[in-house]
Amino acid sequence: MSYAVKNTEVYESGQQKIRWVANKMPILNKIAEIYRDQKPFSGYRIAMSIHLEAKTAYLALKLKELGATVYLTGCNPLSTQDDVAAALVKEGINVFAWYDCTEEEYVNNLIKVLECKPHLIIDDGGDLVHLLHTVCPEFAENLIGGCEETTTGVMRLRALAKEKKLKFPMIAVNDAKMKYLFDNRYGTGQSVWDGINRTTNLIVAGKTVVIAGYGWCGKGVAMRAKGFGAHVVITEIDPIKACEAIMDGFDVMPMDQACEIGDLFITVTGCKDVITKRHFSKLKNGAILCNAGHFNVEISVEQLEQAAVSKRQARRNITGYTLENGNEIYLLAEGRLVNLAAGDGHPAEIMDMSFALQALCNLYLLEKGKELQKNVYAVPESIDKNVAFINLESRGKTIDVLDEEQRKYLSSWDL
Repeated sequence: MSYAVKNTEVYESGQQKIRWVANKMPILNKIAEIYRDQKPFSGYRIAMSIHLEAKTAYLALKLKELGATVYLTGCNPLSTQDDVAAALVKEGINVFAWYDCTEEEYVNNLIKVLECKPHLIIDDGGDLVHLLHTVCPEFAENLIGGCEETTTGVMRLRALAKEKKLKFPMIAVNDAKMKYLFDNRYGTGQSVWDGINRTTNLIVAGKTVVIAGYGWCGKGVAMRAKGFGAHVVITEIDPIKACEAIMDGFDVMPMDQACEIGDLFITVTGCKDVITKRHFSKLKNGAILCNAGHFNVEISVEQLEQAAVSKRQARRNITGYTLENGNEIYLLAEGRLVNLAAGDGHPAEIMDMSFALQALCNLYLLEKGKELQKNVYAVPESIDKNVAFINLESRGKTIDVLDEEQRKYLSSWDL
């Protein structure tokens, strides 16, 4: 076993966090129960790059319980929880991660988990895949395939596949219904506001909240903002999503216009340069900026640094920037994922669904991966529905079942 963490002595609080989520993840527990005796991952190495906190730790431990040798690092320099990393080391997981690592350290840790020459990868944002196609392709020699957790990562995978450069099959876990309908919408909707509220300790009701992007994540953030009593403004590039936002009761306008009226800005587009230099000077004094997209490129922090005449730490995870016009604006969590860099991420019950998909898709890759082409694949519908049924079962719920006549009726053209 090998590892590189900040402090192995803080493992007890990490264990406490993991114990808390363990009972809140019944789907993953059920899958582990079904496959425990088989230990299907025995002899296989799994490399994971994912936000390193308690729910992720529990997934890693379940994969180990099913026989895998797990190598784990973070997918964001500010989302790793050091006590959880220490707890995983205590449990025999190969961990290379610590909070607030430098960009160079972050990349080195990614490479460290790939040095094991994994059979499977679990990626969050596409950094492992990127390195396997650029810096260290030799570490892919045993790779059967992998799974991608995020919208951003799937976008990168599809770009690779379109250029016919993808070197191994990848499953777009993000695109499963049991992922995006719940993780992206309800998980992001709750955890983003958890990060904002605990960081700022300010009221949301009565404020104008500008949300950039109305995909599933943006829908969730907007829904919760409305519930808090905010006046919600959506900025979009997609006319269909903009129409949807209007029908959902929100205002819609370009960022060039919204920047003048917003009190709190949340970017969740997956794109870069959503809020830039041309917007900063128009912001209200006291405006708050934060990002809920995977990479810290949606708010141009570099241009903000250039535009500011001074900056200060206004509060933990809040940087105040004074502009030439005398206004001070505030950036949360250095422009990184506010729900993880300034919070604990999605609720356990949400990640239970997403990580159940990860576990089952990795089992699917063991069985079918060598037959697959070098392409991006959807989660098999049977896996998606299996997770849904286990979730319902864990909640003590059942649903109706079609009889033979109903199935025949629904599949017939002659009614």
